[in-house]
Amino acid sequence: MNIVFPSSRPTNERLPTAIAAIAVLVLALLAAVALYAQVSGERGIAPVASSSDIEVDGIEVDVHGENAEDARANGWREAQRIAWERLDGPDIPDSRLESLVAAIVVEEENIGPRRYIARLGVIFDRQRAGALLGAGGSNSRSAPMLTLPVLISGGTETMFEVRNPWQRAWAEYQFGSSTIDYVRPAGSGGESLLLTYGQTGRRSRAWWNNILDQFGAADVLVPIANLRWEWPGGPVEGRFTARYGPDNRFLDEFTMRADNAEELPEMLERAVTRFNEIFAAALADGTLRPDPTLTLDNIEISDEVRALLEAARAAELAEQAAAAGEGDTPAGVSIDGAAQPQPVETAVPTASYGVQVATPDASDFDGAIAALRAVPGVTRVSVRSTAIGGASVFDVTYAGDISALAAALRQRGWSVNEGQNALGISR
Repeated sequence: MNIVFPSSRPTNERLPTAIAAIAVLVLALLAAVALYAQVSGERGIAPVASSSDIEVDGIEVDVHGENAEDARANGWREAQRIAWERLDGPDIPDSRLESLVAAIVVEEENIGPRRYIARLGVIFDRQRAGALLGAGGSNSRSAPMLTLPVLISGGTETMFEVRNPWQRAWAEYQFGSSTIDYVRPAGSGGESLLLTYGQTGRRSRAWWNNILDQFGAADVLVPIANLRWEWPGGPVEGRFTARYGPDNRFLDEFTMRADNAEELPEMLERAVTRFNEIFAAALADGTLRPDPTLTLDNIEISDEVRALLEAARAAELAEQAAAAGEGDTPAGVSIDGAAQPQPVETAVPTASYGVQVATPDASDFDGAIAALRAVPGVTRVSVRSTAIGGASVFDVTYAGDISALAAALRQRGWSVNEGQNALGISR
């Protein structure tokens, strides 16, 4: 009796293929996990809603009372008086002063049987207290400023990649009475990928315009906190630098010190207050104003360049008139001298089309945006998706149909493929 055993060779031949397939699946899974990890987790800190109320914080009180509740009430009344004195308010009785207070903010408190020690903040209602303080009128504010707080600690620059105390200080500060209109991103989701420390070093106006358009801002502010710990949990020294604009221009700097980790949040809060004073002073003296190059429709051009552009436009119009046979005939008059009706201009409806462009690197991305905005009839170009090294997609608002847009792009040297309400272009 012959027993035939199945050959193991086919199994050995299939083994490397199976291992390779498993390796590919594992790599794909790891890539998906890494991509999800870049935008997941607790990254964002939602900024508090700005209020126009008047706030005085950091008030130290140490009072006594008949019991704990009475001592606390005495401490709050004492804080109200101190806050009113700091605002240089007129002398008024405590009963009226209490009617002006909107809230008491407890920053830190210790309550004993008959003693109350605390650090408090007092918020006065602007409508009721503004007239007594001479602050009833409305102050002019700056243009919306995108605020990007940068924390440098241990040689690492972070912004919204992880939650940090500097981000929290800016998110929780009350800027209602400030003359600066701060636009504070939460830093959640894709914002942690878009807004990084590297972005502050970019000079491309196309990149900055797209980011500012997304957040509805006119310019950018970059408050930088560089923290140096003497030892873990011990004293920390902070060097704070105020920068602004797409060119990351220096504005001012200062230093502060906290004796331990518990005092760090208070130091950062005082630093935010100092930054607000620096930015407000720069706004008052005219230094802090939106960069004109960030608005493509309002670029400052020298007189020489403007003259060249006007001469080029005049030559182009002359060539068009000659080609149409209008060079020797006045407008509105025919060859035999009979009056001809003037053409009536009709409004061309605008529509938005998707345009896909190959963008191997950042310079191609910038060039594509500039080229699309330069097409006659294009009123707006916004980024739908960015893919450096792939194909980026733009939303183009054009005064005309998609065939006219395709023809205009072909005249400028683009290869155009027309699709359903979308175009694919390449050089």
